[in-house]
Amino acid sequence: MTFKLMKLASQSQLSSWLPSIHPQVWIFAIGRFLSEVGTGFTLFYAPIFFVNQLGLSATSVGVALGSASISGILGRIAGGSLADSEYWGRRRTLLLATAISAIASLVLATTNNFTSLVIGSLISGLGIGFYWPAAEAVVADASQIDNRRETFAIARLADNLGLAIGIVLAGFLIAIIGSYRWLFVIDAISFMVFFGVVYVGISETEQQQIEESEKTEHFAAWMAVLSDRRFLVYIAVNIFFTIYISQIHSTLPLYFKNFVLIESTAKGFAETTISGLFAWHLVFAIICQLPVTSILKRCSHTLALTVSAIFWAVGFGLIWVSGTAPSHHLLWVILALGVFAVAIVSYTPSAASLVTELAPENQRGVYFSINALCWAVGSFIGHPLGGWALDQPQIITNTYWLGFILSVAIAVVILQYLNRILAD
Repeated sequence: MTFKLMKLASQSQLSSWLPSIHPQVWIFAIGRFLSEVGTGFTLFYAPIFFVNQLGLSATSVGVALGSASISGILGRIAGGSLADSEYWGRRRTLLLATAISAIASLVLATTNNFTSLVIGSLISGLGIGFYWPAAEAVVADASQIDNRRETFAIARLADNLGLAIGIVLAGFLIAIIGSYRWLFVIDAISFMVFFGVVYVGISETEQQQIEESEKTEHFAAWMAVLSDRRFLVYIAVNIFFTIYISQIHSTLPLYFKNFVLIESTAKGFAETTISGLFAWHLVFAIICQLPVTSILKRCSHTLALTVSAIFWAVGFGLIWVSGTAPSHHLLWVILALGVFAVAIVSYTPSAASLVTELAPENQRGVYFSINALCWAVGSFIGHPLGGWALDQPQIITNTYWLGFILSVAIAVVILQYLNRILAD
């Protein structure tokens, strides 16, 4: 009898963590998971490959990776309008995005110099730009007010789980064959698989079936978004978060490889160690995603984002310690990446839910397009800035992380202002 009661209690708790989610979200999450496995093969290893294998400077690699933001801006603007279009829609935009991304990965697999790296990055940025407005709109359309944060959390959970598996597999693959180029080929294959999942399993969402008379003209829609003061204030603070995230993707892997020296060898972390570290970061994010979302569901969106900002500040402080402490460098890095995991899972569901609530249903693609532009701006600023910092003397590189702690104070002030105008 006791066992049955415990089983029922466990099932009840599980159902509270996983509210009724639209079936299309689960299908889409599977596709995102498979795609992110491929992305995990390249995301954290690309800077190491281009700097340590091809011999490019950290600054030039940062500029090249940041160039993806230029095409990404165009892709996000066009992608938002296409996603809202009656004649194109979310599904076709996703198919276009995955096809472009597959091509970009193949170009990067053949990269031998700065020029080809920029070309590959520009194509990649275009694919990412088309992808995010449509992807977020699909999840938003399939969510309800009472389960919106959990629905976005499920999508992010799939992303992180795929990345974690991809990172671990990539570390083993590099250790075995020693070639980074195959990582990009595998990434291209994963995008092709994602294309197939979208083609077979994703239908156009109901909110897209809108009479033309009820639709806002694209130009007018963009003007309406740009006059939404609450949304623009959110965009200002969101850029801070995207700059922070860009440091995890491009700056930290190279920092761990070349600057955080292990005291016994006076060398940076090995690729397998870096693989394990970022796998830990993502696994901890996976573990925390639903519990943290459930806890912060009781808070306003701005309070949840403030909590995230505080975790970012603590994480950057720990990164500074990892590069300056006389010993236990690995421990400090593990703690920092764990804190960053909590910062990210505090941020993503609340940010996407806030955009969904601010956007009219027939303009979600445009709203998420501008929201996705924050990621382009964050990468455009963050990648070159991180590359520049890594090309400086050690003292400047270490101080770089302290600057981010100061920036969090600005972000928190903006969030308090946003909270006030949302309450009006």
